[in-house]
Amino acid sequence: MELFKSGNPTLTEKMFQSSLTGERQDVMTVKGTLNKFGFMFLMVMASAFFSWYSFAKGVDVTPYMWTGAIGGLIVALVIVFKKTWAPFLAPAYALLEGLFVGAISAYYNYAFAEKAPFIIVQAVGLTFGVALAMFVLYNMRIIRATETFKSIIITATAGIAIFYLITIVLRFFSIDIPFIHQGSTFGIIFSLIVVGIAALNLILDFDMIEKGSDAGAPKYMEWYGAFGLLVTIVWLYLEILRLLAKLNSRK
Repeated sequence: MELFKSGNPTLTEKMFQSSLTGERQDVMTVKGTLNKFGFMFLMVMASAFFSWYSFAKGVDVTPYMWTGAIGGLIVALVIVFKKTWAPFLAPAYALLEGLFVGAISAYYNYAFAEKAPFIIVQAVGLTFGVALAMFVLYNMRIIRATETFKSIIITATAGIAIFYLITIVLRFFSIDIPFIHQGSTFGIIFSLIVVGIAALNLILDFDMIEKGSDAGAPKYMEWYGAFGLLVTIVWLYLEILRLLAKLNSRK
């Protein structure tokens, strides 16, 4: 059954089908998933504010950034393989991601204080706007998560992930790929494509959560679904922030 196919590696058909039960009591709902996402988002904002405030006070937030990035990755991997632990680990992931997002946002805000003093506000606003637009487009069935659509987005997402992994490995050997970080025309086009792919992943995530609810996945999968949705939202925000940085570096 192809109901749960998502470009987000944390939200897959296998993950949900392996959790389906024959009983309909205490099952996953769309409302419950969105409520838990809202709770996790508030946790992200709280820990992000902590990193941001610490930076403003002159504290070196680099340890916060790396703790959030590495810790968040480890927790995310555990959740993917132990989805029954999602109710306990998903909030921890949100706090760790908040540390990372707050620290990196503070660095961007400092770096572009003169050229783009509102770059973070713009990035947050655009992320909210894009996410809302994707939700409306999905809810009105203007964009449908067809099998062809899913295959294209999943393939593109995998390609981006592999490409980013290669660039990380190359940087260990002091080899840099300029267009990823520089504001050239090609670099901006690349970022626009990545932002578009990240945004379209939301369509797949919404579809997967809705189908998981319809199929009667167990209640703890609400936390898992909320976690997966948060992964996409954070990715979208970071890519929009990167795009804005490239655009403003051309000034």
